Amino acid sequence: MSVSTKVSDPGLIAELPSFREAIVKRPITTVISDKIATLIASGILQVGDALPSERQLAAALNVSRDAVRGGIQMLAARGILEISHGARTRVRSNEVGPVAVGFAMARAVNSYDIESVHAARLLVDRQVVADAARNIDDAGVAVLEALLEAQTEALDDPVRFLISDREFHVALYQASGNPLLADISTDLYAYMMQHRREAMASPGAIATSYADHVAIVAAVRARDPDAAAEAFAAHTGRIYATTQPYLKGGD
Repeated sequence: MSVSTKVSDPGLIAELPSFREAIVKRPITTVISDKIATLIASGILQVGDALPSERQLAAALNVSRDAVRGGIQMLAARGILEISHGARTRVRSNEVGPVAVGFAMARAVNSYDIESVHAARLLVDRQVVADAARNIDDAGVAVLEALLEAQTEALDDPVRFLISDREFHVALYQASGNPLLADISTDLYAYMMQHRREAMASPGAIATSYADHVAIVAAVRARDPDAAAEAFAAHTGRIYATTQPYLKGGD
């Protein structure tokens, strides 16, 4: 008996981010516009926040200033951002519409409890990061190192750090070579991001997270899957421990 592999709704598959990127070569300004919209939808950027400067945002996203400027202008035209001459661009609205993070809508993962999300991250992310260590090429390592460099300039700015932090995690996940698992890890990363933002403002939190990133990149650079998985598990454990108090109403 033969088994049909025909997809009944190819349009639905094409909406998944990894497939969409592969099928349609989108202008970089559209990509950046979507990235900023995702930052707003996830709670990293909130209404009233001033965006980092174009230079800082370009470094955090590892793109050119022209790409950042174009993405900002697209969101300003939609009323999401407010551009003021002589002042920093601010988030005017969080009505960004449906925004996919991995393959789920932004904040969909927030419907789960932290224990379930943490267990899922330990299971999925360890495999994804181990695969990244096996499969990453020199260009991929260079991207991670560039993002680490950007993070050194944001050690006193939780929002800027989290913008680069998200890019770092997504780049690491995508280096695994498994786009489905990368999307799942991206969704899990987005869990309760508004609380992660609060936690990152705690003394020493950014420095600790940055040190974790350095250890992860060292293992990935050495193409050591076991060390990469262990370094990332330690990082995930710290995220779990520092997020818990905010979910319980702690300080």
